[in-house]
Amino acid sequence: MVYFSNSQTWRAIALAWVLLWLGPAANLNAGTLISPGTLDLIRKSAEPFGLFATRLSGGNLSEKWKGVERKLEDDMVQLALCDGDRDRCVSPAALQFLAIVDAARGREGRARFGEINRAINLAIRATSDMALYGQIDVWSSPLDTFSSGAGDCEDYAIAKFVALRMAGISTEDIRIVVLRDLMRGEDHAVVSARLDGHWLTLDNRRMAMIEDIDIRNHRPLFVIDDDGVMRYQEQASFVSAARRDSAPAIPVNFDTSMDPASASN
Repeated sequence: MVYFSNSQTWRAIALAWVLLWLGPAANLNAGTLISPGTLDLIRKSAEPFGLFATRLSGGNLSEKWKGVERKLEDDMVQLALCDGDRDRCVSPAALQFLAIVDAARGREGRARFGEINRAINLAIRATSDMALYGQIDVWSSPLDTFSSGAGDCEDYAIAKFVALRMAGISTEDIRIVVLRDLMRGEDHAVVSARLDGHWLTLDNRRMAMIEDIDIRNHRPLFVIDDDGVMRYQEQASFVSAARRDSAPAIPVNFDTSMDPASASN
């Protein structure tokens, strides 16, 4: 279970749940995830979207993330070597990635997040895993992605996750979030980065960053941090009212054996 840092956060979350279940604020605006009456409370929550999440000890997604972490160990060694002596660096991908991190370090606050989101969106060509590897749901490390110059949504997200860390953002303030896109009927991975208590979304589908509370027509499924994978608790009241007008419904499978980003982009 996710742990919150202080009693004020607990009180805010508890009140938000009461409002959702009992009060008029439980009525959602069409096309939004969260009712307006709870927005200020949710801004103070510990995880993106202000929902409770349960830590997973196993399952396919957890194993996939562990595989990414093993790849990241090799990437970090290569990046450290190139950062220490760029003239002798033999990895163009590492030099390109370090240049993005350098540019981000020269900025502050929201501009730092925006620099990483924009630069990585431009550096990677959106391509499916099937086209790249002949199989679905391959999660690549940043240097693998930059070497090929292509990837799908989780590859963008992993690269941004690492770039934010290298640019000086605390690991407590960075997440990878897997969302269900209710309009397209597929799963989608993004990065959420916290600034002054607000979670901003770094998405390969857009250059502009928006807060989690402003994301429409998506349902948060999983959240990933340095400690592993958590699964959001399913709450029907957080589903967009616009689902009535969306693509044919595809049941959301909360079994952790699924490949949540296999149909994503």
